Amino acid sequence: MTGRHLLPRAAGAVVLALALAGCASNAANMTSASADQPWTPRSDEGTGLWSFAPPAPPAPETGAADFRVPADSVRARLAQPEGIDPGRVYSLPELIDLAQRTNPATRAAWQQARQAALAVGMVEAAYLPVITASVIGGYQDLTTPLPEVLGESLSFETTEEGTAQILALQWLIFDFGQRQALAAAAKHSAIAANILFNGTHQKLIFDVSQAYYVYGAAIQRLGFAETALRNAEAVRTAVEARAAQGLDTSVATAQARQAVAQAELRRVQAVGAERDAYQNLLAAVGVNAALKVDAVSAARRPLPAPASAPLEETIQRALSQRPDVAASYAALQASKAGVNAAQANFLPKVYVGGNLAWGSGNFDVSGLPSIGQQGSGTGLLVGVTVPLYDSGLRAAQVKEAESRSETAADEFQRVQTAAVTEIVAAHNALRTALESHRAATALVGAAATTYDAAFAAYRSGVGTVDAAIAADTALLDARGAQAEAHAAALISAVNLAFVVGSLTSRESLL
Repeated sequence: MTGRHLLPRAAGAVVLALALAGCASNAANMTSASADQPWTPRSDEGTGLWSFAPPAPPAPETGAADFRVPADSVRARLAQPEGIDPGRVYSLPELIDLAQRTNPATRAAWQQARQAALAVGMVEAAYLPVITASVIGGYQDLTTPLPEVLGESLSFETTEEGTAQILALQWLIFDFGQRQALAAAAKHSAIAANILFNGTHQKLIFDVSQAYYVYGAAIQRLGFAETALRNAEAVRTAVEARAAQGLDTSVATAQARQAVAQAELRRVQAVGAERDAYQNLLAAVGVNAALKVDAVSAARRPLPAPASAPLEETIQRALSQRPDVAASYAALQASKAGVNAAQANFLPKVYVGGNLAWGSGNFDVSGLPSIGQQGSGTGLLVGVTVPLYDSGLRAAQVKEAESRSETAADEFQRVQTAAVTEIVAAHNALRTALESHRAATALVGAAATTYDAAFAAYRSGVGTVDAAIAADTALLDARGAQAEAHAAALISAVNLAFVVGSLTSRESLL
């Protein structure tokens, strides 16, 4: 390519740069005209240069401003995970396995761990030399006018062209441990990311288990509500039969019908709660497709055993293996290494540099023979850089690193304290749930006996409809309390395993 061809292109680039500099403020025309007016999409958002955008025409006055966002069907496409069998009935372990394979939280944590590991590699790359290759070429055509001779315009033309190839090496060979400190900080950060990746899986196991047990309890409550509705209907039938024989009043009939309506309302509410619990379970798994879930078996799951290990021993074991505690400790170690790296900025650095270069050139003068030249060269340098003065920048960097380290130490202590609080609370919650289940079981037995006796007495003509309705309601409440206590005991056991750090796989639930 000759210089004559390069000049028009360079001129065009200069003109474009000047045009953009003069029109940069026009890019504001692509947003709303004022703070109280909606942004209205135009036809050129995705094409062209915004700096050349003309002002938008004034929006017509059509009443209240409409701040809707333009719809795009692409954003409505839901990701459909692979490996879902629509005809399969999933148990809790199978739901956990599905969640660990498809939930985006695990993939995001995995990518973060990979990024932290790659960061270690980038830091360790500073131990090796950097080799760069450069190629430079140039061309110059110069025309110099000469004085006119006998009325003829003359000129003197010179042409120069050439290339140069350079291979350079830079190698920092000694820095008083700064790279080592940076690598240590990166490694501790990577360890923390990997720990949090495992912790994400533990949290996912807990979330799915909790949602599964809540869904099972919701199914139980729906069954109890349907049973209570049937009981209320049986009472209404008995009242209406007695009223038809003149043995009961219209008030008793109205009360029986009211009890049926109240039972139907409770059933509808139980259906809604069951649907919500099912959707929450799907959200915990991380899927958008409908699943068949065997949550009924949760009601038949045996109660967990009370925590047998001493509380102090449980706390010590938890602090040694909980992911958040371990990750916080790794972050503390990384911050300490950051202090060492900042302090190394005060020390000199020794480096080696070298280059290997060769080039060629050609010089032409109009009317004269061309002059060509080729050459090569090598060089090796060993240098030492000693920082002397930087207006306190390095000292500020050290203080900042020390502050980060102190913050990390305080955060580690906070995480430990929070972990102890969670463990004690989970330990107490399990004990309370087991005791509540025992009390609720006794209450169900007494309430069932009361209902049977009250209904039998009413049918025999020696009881009242109020007593039968109240007994039915009390039986429903007792059964609901029993189901709640059973689910709470299962959830509390899983929660205790989670806060201790032992909920590490689906096998932990067996």
